[in-house]
Amino acid sequence: MEIYFIFLFITIFNLIVFYKFDTISQSLTFFDKPDGKLKNHSKPVSLIGGLIILINLYLIIFSLSFLNFKNLIFENNFMFGLILLSTLFYLIGLVDDIKNLSPNKKLIFLFISTIIVIYFFPSINLEHIKISFLKDIFYFEYSKIFLVFSFALLANSMNMFDGINLQLILFTSFLFIVFILKGFLSIFFILLLICLFFLAILNYKNKVFLGDGGAYLISVIVGCTFIYQYDNFSNFFYGDEVFIILIIPAIDMLRLFFMRVIKKKSPFKGDLNHLHHIVNNFTKNNNFTILITISLSIFPALLLIFNIETYIILLLSLIIYFCLISYLRFKVR
Repeated sequence: MEIYFIFLFITIFNLIVFYKFDTISQSLTFFDKPDGKLKNHSKPVSLIGGLIILINLYLIIFSLSFLNFKNLIFENNFMFGLILLSTLFYLIGLVDDIKNLSPNKKLIFLFISTIIVIYFFPSINLEHIKISFLKDIFYFEYSKIFLVFSFALLANSMNMFDGINLQLILFTSFLFIVFILKGFLSIFFILLLICLFFLAILNYKNKVFLGDGGAYLISVIVGCTFIYQYDNFSNFFYGDEVFIILIIPAIDMLRLFFMRVIKKKSPFKGDLNHLHHIVNNFTKNNNFTILITISLSIFPALLLIFNIETYIILLLSLIIYFCLISYLRFKVR
């Protein structure tokens, strides 16, 4: 019975935020203002999307813990580490949204935050990894260094993937649904999906952005979930399967980094060469753009259902991704 109370509580909270959003956003005054370059929206848009997710994260964890549903969430040491890292990453992103931090400063802050958390919360660790098509287990001699860089890369890939309304929210929702179908902390992720449902409507109406803070926060939730399920769940994702699930945001980030370095620019300096920009230049319609980019993004994960080897999925994903970009660039010339 208590679990229904939690569902009701989270739903009511998000309904209040939804219907009182204009008042809340005006009182917090965090807005993304158009600049006519990378920010092409017509009016200032609230940046509290990440804050709404963070508050929901607090409320869900507190509610499940308070009503003694600890079996439905992460174990204590890991949970507190997740909360702290989520908060730190969100604050870094929020400061970047407001003050426009330099890429180097952001990277340093992300590194320091991750180092602090994995030092004080040692359960956030990944000492070994299994590959689906290999029998051997690969042990990390420097697992903590690997995690520091992994979280920074994941944060940047999620942030770069959040360049058009709905894209990151829908992709994150898909990841949460995958966790639910795997039977992993299903109640926790269903409750988070309630939050994302209302956020998606506000985001579609151009009333709220996740901001860097929201993208960084999502990267922590997703990254920590993959780590936790690997060590605490029998029906886990193999290391190569995790990479496949995140392959399109990762490829897009690496392609952009490479192109910018070739042009002797900072790999972290924003531009209009993201996947969604290229698709949108062709479709001239945000809805069609989202349909294409999300379909492409979830395609590799869907192939895992049919037990196709991950190296084949990787090859197919690379071919489709680069063929699509080449074709669209050719068509819009």
